[in-house]
Amino acid sequence: MKLFVGLGNPGAKYAHNRHNIGFMALDHIAADHGFSPWRSKFQGSVSEGNLAGEKVILLKPETFMNLSGQSVGEAMRFYKLTPDDVTVFHDELDLAPSKIRVKKGGGHAGHNGLRSMHQHIGDTYARVRMGIGHPGHKDRVAGYVLHDFAKADQDWLDDVLRGISDGIAELAKGDSGKFMNAIALRTAPPRSSGTKAPKQPPAKEEKPEPQDTRSGLQKLADKFRGSS
Repeated sequence: MKLFVGLGNPGAKYAHNRHNIGFMALDHIAADHGFSPWRSKFQGSVSEGNLAGEKVILLKPETFMNLSGQSVGEAMRFYKLTPDDVTVFHDELDLAPSKIRVKKGGGHAGHNGLRSMHQHIGDTYARVRMGIGHPGHKDRVAGYVLHDFAKADQDWLDDVLRGISDGIAELAKGDSGKFMNAIALRTAPPRSSGTKAPKQPPAKEEKPEPQDTRSGLQKLADKFRGSS
């Protein structure tokens, strides 16, 4: 069994915030892969389903970001899971928009949701770090993450969420490489070979050389005349 956790804040006010991209990822997974309707449990919203033969629990903590670990810890105890069974989807300031990285363990880098996770379940769980870019100065971070995505972000955001959903079964199997490939096919599809080769000039038709029909005696006579 796997527990996939999306980080965010509950309520319509925060639904489209950059900080809620983890919630958005889980919503796409649930909708695309026939998961059960969301229900309230473990101080959050839970949806259950199956990916590549693996039972998967989706959890969106509704404790607000700073207390996310409470909800996750409660779910882990109920299902008797370890941090190795947990993958957290969260916004990442240190990655450019649309960039995704999968990471196992490590620090929280000041992310309040991850800090709470560390306090309640340790730091060895896996993370899907979803780049949202940085506002440029640390004093602007709070306002930036608690602000809705701009209209200009919608195309790449849609590609990222679709890519995550496309590859999520591979992640459930533990193959992060194929998971990342599925995202790349959405965010950076290979260029088609639609560029036509430059036209080459038409080849000149070579005219056959005229055949010499002179007799041997005529050739000798012509040669004699040409040398005189």
